[in-house]
Amino acid sequence: MNKQDRNAVLKALLASKKSIAAPGAYDALSARLVEEAGYDVVYAGSYGTAAAYGMPDVGLLSLDELVAHAKRVVDAVNVPVIADAEGGFHDPANIWRTVRAFEEAGVSAIHIEDHAGGKHTDLPQQLIPLDQMLARLRAALDARRDPNFQIIARTDAIWAQGDIEEAMRRVQAFSELGVDMVFPTGAKLETVDRLRTMTNAKIAVIETPDSEGFSAAGTANLVIYYGFCLYAATRGMSSALRAFKERYSSSDVTSLMEPVTDFENRLGYAEFSERARKYQS
Repeated sequence: MNKQDRNAVLKALLASKKSIAAPGAYDALSARLVEEAGYDVVYAGSYGTAAAYGMPDVGLLSLDELVAHAKRVVDAVNVPVIADAEGGFHDPANIWRTVRAFEEAGVSAIHIEDHAGGKHTDLPQQLIPLDQMLARLRAALDARRDPNFQIIARTDAIWAQGDIEEAMRRVQAFSELGVDMVFPTGAKLETVDRLRTMTNAKIAVIETPDSEGFSAAGTANLVIYYGFCLYAATRGMSSALRAFKERYSSSDVTSLMEPVTDFENRLGYAEFSERARKYQS
């Protein structure tokens, strides 16, 4: 599918009545597995991307690193990819570079957040002032070339500070600005229900293993499982490696490993052979 066509596909998916589940991929191969499992959307977040570099998600990655990683995910699949643009990386006058970079990578949507640092830590959590956040979002909306490219406004007011009312205030302001979707991280089902009465914008949420089942409830338009592939792969590889180390016998871990033929079929070895034979002299 043409990369720009994916933008229209994502917009149509989000306009449907069902909740769209987007598992987080941490590299190109995990993204392909998400698509093969039948999901309509792949998520490429900074959490999984940082983990692929062997680092925590604490603001270490540059714009270029996030975009390059997202492009590898995009190139591996034929479904829309939603990516994490952190806080936008630039002030409003320069945020066009962030939007254009992700658009040119073939990403179909980005979210821009109001978190000012310290994520996933016990450090003091701060938010970008609302007026500054609105200026960034307005600049991002102006910068996109394709109107189907989605700008998602994320607020961490609940997750970072436990402030539901501030999240409500920000979501309403984001919606009035005209963003495509609002993303209140940490919101529970009852909060999302309240937001539905306040805004016409689409709503994205994060679901974790201990959250309340947004997908089943059908409350949100987009449900992001940001660590799903990462956690599954880490548990699977750790278990296989520990079992193998006990006796260094491959037969002990066969049930934990994909057959070589199946694995290589995913990566296009057979297609390569066909091309090679086609062009042999």
